[in-house]
Amino acid sequence: MPKARPRRMPPQRGPRPRRRPSRGAPPVAVLEPVAPVVVIGPSGKPPVTLPKTIQVGELAKALDTSVVDVIRGLVNMGVMATINQTIDYETASLVAGELGYDILPEAEPVAETDESETPTPGKEILWTDDDESKMKTRPPVVTILGHVDHGKTSLLDAIRETNVTAREAGGITQHIGAYQIEHSGRKVTFLDTPGHEAFTAMRARGAQVTDVAILVVAADDGVQPQTIEAIAHVKAAGVPIVVALNKIDKSDANPDLVKSQLAEHGVTIEEYGGETPLVPVSARTKQGLGELVEVVLLVADVADLRANPDRPAIGRVIEAHLEKGRGPVATILVQTGTLKRGELVVVGITSGRIRAMVDDKMKPVGRAEPSRPVEILGLPDVPEAGDVLRVVADEKAAKLVVAQNLAERNAGAAGERPATLDEMFAQVKEGKAKELKLVLKADVQGSLEAIKGALVKIEQTEVALKVIHEAVGDISESDVTLAAASGAVVIGFNNKVDVPAKRAAEQSTVDIRQYKVIYELLDDVQKALTGMLEPELVETVIGHAEVRAIFTANKTTIAGCMVVDGAMRRGAQARLLRGGSAAYDGTIGTLRRVKDDVREVAAGLECGIVLEGHNDVVVGDLIEAYVVQAKPR
Repeated sequence: MPKARPRRMPPQRGPRPRRRPSRGAPPVAVLEPVAPVVVIGPSGKPPVTLPKTIQVGELAKALDTSVVDVIRGLVNMGVMATINQTIDYETASLVAGELGYDILPEAEPVAETDESETPTPGKEILWTDDDESKMKTRPPVVTILGHVDHGKTSLLDAIRETNVTAREAGGITQHIGAYQIEHSGRKVTFLDTPGHEAFTAMRARGAQVTDVAILVVAADDGVQPQTIEAIAHVKAAGVPIVVALNKIDKSDANPDLVKSQLAEHGVTIEEYGGETPLVPVSARTKQGLGELVEVVLLVADVADLRANPDRPAIGRVIEAHLEKGRGPVATILVQTGTLKRGELVVVGITSGRIRAMVDDKMKPVGRAEPSRPVEILGLPDVPEAGDVLRVVADEKAAKLVVAQNLAERNAGAAGERPATLDEMFAQVKEGKAKELKLVLKADVQGSLEAIKGALVKIEQTEVALKVIHEAVGDISESDVTLAAASGAVVIGFNNKVDVPAKRAAEQSTVDIRQYKVIYELLDDVQKALTGMLEPELVETVIGHAEVRAIFTANKTTIAGCMVVDGAMRRGAQARLLRGGSAAYDGTIGTLRRVKDDVREVAAGLECGIVLEGHNDVVVGDLIEAYVVQAKPR
């Protein structure tokens, strides 16, 4: 017989199974991929998805248009930007709209980074190294502070054996210089600042880069107003101090007078039983310079300064400027890791690849280890002092970190401490040590002493009143900077606020309060201290109920009660009194009147009460209901 021809199966419709399911499992059809649906916007072109920030050149690529057209659109909007500059989403969307594109915001990506290395505004520790085997001793970072013309830069010049002072206009430091020297085989990094304002401005942004502060005091001039301010700034930062008594070689030098003046302002040297080392030095004769560096290294050894050089670098911007022929130049202090030429870095809200690195002697550098300062070139924009530098893996990671930094900057520093009295009161937390910090400025010394004496007489045991700086004269920018970094309030008496101080106060939201009557000043301070106290908790009894019957439902004891005075209230605090003592102290969980749940039952009525988490109730017990309220002091 001829073989039967196989019957042709009709063509299957719809998606076909790719894989035969395993035996015993229900058949599952794996669908073929479906082509994505392209949504066409009102302009007739597919929408373009843009991140929160984007470089001008990248925007042109995303829009598939020329950079010239994008820059022309920005110019028409009044925005002057180059191909490498970064613009925000709103600006980019306006430009794209002018070019006929529809724009959609990019979904927020989740950064897969270690929580310990997530930059936190105001947080000084930007990383953690769990592997102690990789930690190595790093050089200390030293800041030199003091009064003008007391020889700060000359002292550093003598230590470095180079002529830094000759390059400065008028012999006065006009910028922050960062230098590294070697002494007895060990390195020390010096930051030469134009004053304590720069030192504190960095700290106000969480950029605590200093390990030791050298306070330079001229032996022939003694403690001066800027010396006192520098002491206040260093103490507020919590940085150990080493006093360099300069110009000791002069005939009119009076070291004993300087030592007593320092003690008057809270700096007690070791000779007087304190903890602050004092080293007599002379920048001109180089007397005591080696001993000064030895003392700094000894202080650093006590602090046990260590970092991990075998990781991607993290650092801080010490200063930055735009230099003709070189472009944006940033002085970076590497805090951990090793920074290498050619790496891609994010600095604040800008990113770029390091084209060149040089040291303080302008010599090319290929690698920068922890605590080493270097100048870097290659950033498209000038960053701000205090910005964090991070090495990233690729452009995608760089854009993500830049977007995060920009969002944090726009939203304000989330961890910034309050600088106004109202914010201080609102943010006082339970159990947290509280201080009302003041920067006190008065017109004359007599007024200053009178105010200080009156403030001491204000008796408060729960809130500490601390005057972190006091001086005679108008309120200056330095006072505002110190208050911003320390979370203090500036108090002025019969004086003025100079223009830079007003501008700084507006930018940092520092609270400046001026008075002409001392009693008004003291009254406001008293109110501030009272407002910062924890509210007094006052207990008020609202009613009593006598237990006259006991019912049980689902292992829950219901107390049948008669309200004898006041009222019973659901959710109120309750004590179960038995034999004159409290057998239970908790909450009224359920309150019923007949068969209905009620909120409150008044005196003379019967009710059913269930005590939260308590079933040991007997006839004859007395339930006392009460509330606890916070009473302002």
